[in-house]
Amino acid sequence: MKQTLLVAITLIFSLLNYAQNISVDSQTYTPQQLVENILIDSDCINNVIVTNVVGGDFGGTDQSYGYFEANGSSFPFESGIVLSTGRLANVPGPNDNLSDDNASSWTGDFDLESALNESGTINATILEFDFVSVASQVSFRYIFASEEYQENNSNTCNYSDVFGFLIKPVAGQVQYENIAIVPNTDTPVKVTTVTPGVPNSCPPQNETYFGQFNDENSPINFNGQTGILTATANVVPNVTYHVKLVIADEANYRYDSAVFLEAGSFELSSDLGPNLLVATSNALCEGETIELNARQDGQNAYDWYKDGSLIDSQPSNCVNCGTYTVTEEGTYNVEVTLANGCIAYGEVIIEYASLPTGADSVLIECDANQDGLTIYDLYNATFDLINGDQSLTVDDFFLSEADAIANINPIANPDAFQNTSPFQIVFARIVNQANCPTVAELELQISNNVLNIPDLEACDGDVVDGFATFNLNDTFDYIQNQITEDTYVSYYETEMDAFNGSNALNPTFNNTIAYSQSLYIKVDTDNGCYSISTVNLNVLYTPLLEADDTFLYCLNTYPEPLIIFGGVRNDLPNNYYYEWQFNGTTTEVTTLFYEVTEPGVYTVIVTDPNGCSASRTITVLASETATIESVNVIGVAPNNTVTISISGEGDYEMALDDIDGIYQDNFVFTNVSKGFHTVYIRDKNGCGTTEATISVLGFPKFFTPNGDDDNPTWQVTGDEDQFNQIASIQIFNRYGKLMTVLTTANRSWDGTLKGKTQPSDDYWFIADFTDGKTYTGHFALRR
Repeated sequence: MKQTLLVAITLIFSLLNYAQNISVDSQTYTPQQLVENILIDSDCINNVIVTNVVGGDFGGTDQSYGYFEANGSSFPFESGIVLSTGRLANVPGPNDNLSDDNASSWTGDFDLESALNESGTINATILEFDFVSVASQVSFRYIFASEEYQENNSNTCNYSDVFGFLIKPVAGQVQYENIAIVPNTDTPVKVTTVTPGVPNSCPPQNETYFGQFNDENSPINFNGQTGILTATANVVPNVTYHVKLVIADEANYRYDSAVFLEAGSFELSSDLGPNLLVATSNALCEGETIELNARQDGQNAYDWYKDGSLIDSQPSNCVNCGTYTVTEEGTYNVEVTLANGCIAYGEVIIEYASLPTGADSVLIECDANQDGLTIYDLYNATFDLINGDQSLTVDDFFLSEADAIANINPIANPDAFQNTSPFQIVFARIVNQANCPTVAELELQISNNVLNIPDLEACDGDVVDGFATFNLNDTFDYIQNQITEDTYVSYYETEMDAFNGSNALNPTFNNTIAYSQSLYIKVDTDNGCYSISTVNLNVLYTPLLEADDTFLYCLNTYPEPLIIFGGVRNDLPNNYYYEWQFNGTTTEVTTLFYEVTEPGVYTVIVTDPNGCSASRTITVLASETATIESVNVIGVAPNNTVTISISGEGDYEMALDDIDGIYQDNFVFTNVSKGFHTVYIRDKNGCGTTEATISVLGFPKFFTPNGDDDNPTWQVTGDEDQFNQIASIQIFNRYGKLMTVLTTANRSWDGTLKGKTQPSDDYWFIADFTDGKTYTGHFALRR
């Protein structure tokens, strides 16, 4: 009856037009028919009663669960039941829109949260039923799909809806068991637990069981899906069990998910154990066997198949039936025919991995006392033992081959192993990615090689203290010239550190013992330690020079030179080679002194016969005596300003009339008395003093024409240029009578008028200047 109904349903769907997407139906079948006729469809699982159905209320005929048909598409299941956290109508492809449904008052499920240790579920679709099995194991196949699978999107690492296939006996047991788990684990199947990972966000998790990301041409409207998974439950025959199939959104309704249950896959089963696959690193190793056990209580018959062909038929009356020993890879199936005629099915895939190929090797280590006993890091031989095959791993080392084969009693400290006899052989257990082993011998030898390494030398620094910086890698070329193999060089302060390989030094090393120190060099090759040798570090004497200095050169002394010296301290200067540079350019001067005739930057490099050098910089600045460019006198004595303009490379100061007097930085004098004066301009840098005579225009306050040579006439004081600035001078007596007019042709008055002597008295003058200015004053005539 049930089989006839299923055939009729299939025939109806086969008459539909060929399509690339699955089709769904939420109206044709009752929940009882979905479970009893679609999912189970077996006379060996009976008393099937649907006890509860919950789905989203979309206000119409649409549901969140129902029947699906592959409909000629590429979907792996031909038909079955689908439960979704959204509308059933949004389940079929193409995958060109987001299934993102919600419904009023659509809550989550407490049993699901409790079984999976989750919280905050909503939009739960639930299908519950009871059943009785005649066998001790039942199973069914399913695929989980979700919009939360997003390729190369970090959200895939963090968010996932949840679902469970919960089962328990109707009587007695309270807690559900979830059988929707990753094979061979207790991990629930979710987006975050079955994933290929997202680069730079999260690594793969159980990637073997991931199916694919879906493009827009997918037959279902979800972004990704798992592979075909099997849920298996151990049951007690003829005992009623309750199943709760439930899927729910987590935290919010966004990004729907669905679970597809294959039609007819809920059946009696016989668990043959997990698939043994190379991809999951649990395949059998070459030469191994495994016994498959399908034995169930009762007088049962067992038919064994390999790759679809019958390989063994065990009748119900045979002794110790129900097992089969596998010696080659393939897909193995068993059909267990129970006494009542029901059949329990089991399947397992067995793959074989080839054994790895190791290589017997030699490990050489240095020995301090050459007695053949020393400490070895056995892992240093890894590359040779695996023959360069990076897919292999040295699992452990053993003292005997038997222990290595049995994988017992490994050496406790393989990275610091003390051999007990010269040329001792230990054994390495080598495994490949499938954990298949092989054993290789490792012979432990010592090295007695000696390397000739010349001393390293470095010049002392600016502070002569016997300490300097050495580049220890400068020894590498000497070492490489004595060894034909690739070498690995390291440096140590003590011999013990070198043997232990601890406290290696940085190749840029500052000696810790003044002037001379010995270090240890450990040279390893791919076969182990080649040699432990020493290298001496010698700090060479470096010339000690005076500090940088600054001098002045008086340009006015040219061509007489300024002599500067290299400035060697506390040593004989003729022991060294001198190189002088002027403004960065090397000169031909190689003496301890330099004759300077021009300013600039002079650098001397002083080199010891040992090759160590020191340098000193002398800056020569220019200076010279001043050149007076002009003297500008404004006004007449005593109310005047005298400004001196000069040029020159020096730093100057000026004094008036007294060479040893007070000098000023200001080149302006005020209220200078009439007459002639001497100005002194001195270079502060010591290059000399320039002097000049200047005159200041002035009108005498009196004259004495009494027949002697003292002040016989009244005339203007000043030089020719100053006098030429005056157009005329009119002189009057106190009554305003004009006595005379002075011009450039007649520059003085002798105190007469028309040859007559004028009396002693005060006289007044008016001086008219060529620039239009007028100056008036008076003076006294005394006889």
